[in-house]
Amino acid sequence: MDRKDIRILNAIAKIETGSAEKISEETDIPKSTVHYRLDNLQEKNVIRNDLFDLNMEKVGLNITVITEVWADYDKGYHNEVGERLSEVDGVNQVYFTMGDTDFVVISRLANRNMVEHIVEQFEAIDEINRTSSKFAIKTIKDENRPLNDFDLELLFDNLEPLQD
Repeated sequence: MDRKDIRILNAIAKIETGSAEKISEETDIPKSTVHYRLDNLQEKNVIRNDLFDLNMEKVGLNITVITEVWADYDKGYHNEVGERLSEVDGVNQVYFTMGDTDFVVISRLANRNMVEHIVEQFEAIDEINRTSSKFAIKTIKDENRPLNDFDLELLFDNLEPLQD
């Protein structure tokens, strides 16, 4: 990836479209170059698909549950337990973490019944010793496009290797 690729990805995050014409307008990179680079980014699996972000509250999944998970330590347990956690209905994100907590799990759910169901599914995983779940009272920020969280120059300075 080079500076043009980063500018294109940043534009996609900012204007929320993969339209080569709109990206070109945003970045001043010729439309044909944007097309070519988008194709290359897709071939390299940097861009995985054409995403349509959803308003989860409008869909009805308006409860965010953040769960800390403690599991039995064993060789390769992070892969096995992590995979089992990721298969639980309603789990959106699973992170294997350093420190006192083994995993952090993020779930978007619709109601208390779904919360109860997900906790029961966590409890059914033998390797899990304990969980601690928290409800998000208010979502302050939920960025689906992490490149929006950076100044462009900071990305240029820190994403390697950059070529022009």
